Amino acid sequence: MVSSPDTENERRRRKSALAFFALIQAAAAVYFIADAMGDLMAGQAVAATWAEALIALGLGIGAAFGVREMRRAHVLLMHHEEALATASGALAEVIEAQFADWRLTPAEREVGMFALKGFDLNEIARLRGAAPGTVRAQMASIYAKSGTSGRAQFAAFFVEDLLAGGVNGMAAEGAAGPADPGAAAE
Repeated sequence: MVSSPDTENERRRRKSALAFFALIQAAAAVYFIADAMGDLMAGQAVAATWAEALIALGLGIGAAFGVREMRRAHVLLMHHEEALATASGALAEVIEAQFADWRLTPAEREVGMFALKGFDLNEIARLRGAAPGTVRAQMASIYAKSGTSGRAQFAAFFVEDLLAGGVNGMAAEGAAGPADPGAAAE
C-alpha cells in the first residue's frame, strides 16, 4: 500500500522525535553512570552515588526498552499496512470476479464500482460524462443482474464477507438472534 506524503512525513517526524528523546535519555544515562563511576573510583561511595548509579541504570534500561518498542511498533505498523494493502487488492479482485459472474458490461462495471465507492448518481454521471438517466438505467440493470434490490443491498453483498462471524458474533442468524428462541437452547 502506498502511503500518502503526509503520512510518510508524520511517520518520519514521530520516529525522529522518539529517536531524539531516546538519545537524550541514553546520554543522560551515560553521564550519570560516568559520574557515579568517577565518584566510586575516587572512593566517594556515599548513598547519593549509589542512588545516582541506580537512576542511571534505570535511564539506560528505559532508553533501550524505548528503542526496542519503537522498532517493534514500526515493524507491526508495516505488517498491518501490508495486510491492508493485500486485503484491499483482494477485495478489488473479488468485486471484479463477481461483476464478471453477473456479466456486467464494462460501463456497468464502472458505474457499479463508483456506486460501491459511495458516489451518487449525479456524481457518477458527471465523472463518466453521461446523463443521470443513463446512469440510473445502468444501476437498475446492475441491481437486476445481481439480484439486489438497491444500492444498500448491492454494497452489502460485498461487505458481508468482510464481516467474518457477522455482527457481534452472530453469523447467519441476523441481528435479533435465532428465529426460534428454543433453537438457541438446543
